[in-house]
Amino acid sequence: MHHYKTGDISLKQQYKFLTGSVIPRPIAWITSLNESGDIINLAPFSFFSVASNQVPLLSVSILRTNEKSKDTANNLLHQKEAVVHIVSRSLTEEMNETSAPLSPDKSELELTHLHLADSKTVKVPGIKEALIRFETVLYQYVPIKDESGKIITDHFLLKVTDFHFDKEVFDSEKDYILADKLDPMARLSGMDYSTLGDILSYARPIN
Repeated sequence: MHHYKTGDISLKQQYKFLTGSVIPRPIAWITSLNESGDIINLAPFSFFSVASNQVPLLSVSILRTNEKSKDTANNLLHQKEAVVHIVSRSLTEEMNETSAPLSPDKSELELTHLHLADSKTVKVPGIKEALIRFETVLYQYVPIKDESGKIITDHFLLKVTDFHFDKEVFDSEKDYILADKLDPMARLSGMDYSTLGDILSYARPIN
C-alpha cells in the first residue's frame, strides 16, 4: 500500500486523493436566484448526497475558491431556496457548460439550450429537460472552517418541498424510480464522468 500522511501532502494532492477515491458521486445540478431575484444561476456540484428521510433532506457542500463563496452558496443564503436536478446522460454536455466560472451578473443558462419550468412552492424555476427535480428550501447552513477558523466550505441541508418525476423514469404504482431509464451521470475525478453501469441486487441478511 502507498501511504501518505495528511500533514505531508499538498492541498492539490489531498483534493486528488479524495475526489479520485470517493467515486462515483451523484451530481446536484442547482438552479438558484441572486439576491435581487433577476438572475438565475445554474451550476453542478458533486459533493452531494441524501441526509435524512424522516425530514426529506439533501446535503450539498459547496467548496470555496480563494476564500470566496460560489454564487449558488450566496444565493442560497439570501433567497433560502433552490431547485436540485439529477443529471441524466443526455444532459451531460449542457451540465458541463454550466460549470463555467461566470461573474454573478451572468446566467449560465445563456450557455445552454435548456428551458425553464415553473416551480410549485419556491420562486426558483427548474430545468424542464431534467427527468427528476426537487424543489427545496434551506433547512440548515453549516459553515465548515479550517483550523484557523477560516470558512473553507459552505455546507447546506436542503429540505425538499416538492418532488418532480418525469413519467419515463417513475413507476407510479410502486413508487419506484426507474434507474435505468433515468440513466444518471456520476462524477469521478478530473474531467471524468461515469454512467450507472451494471445493477446488482442482494437481499439483506436477516438475523
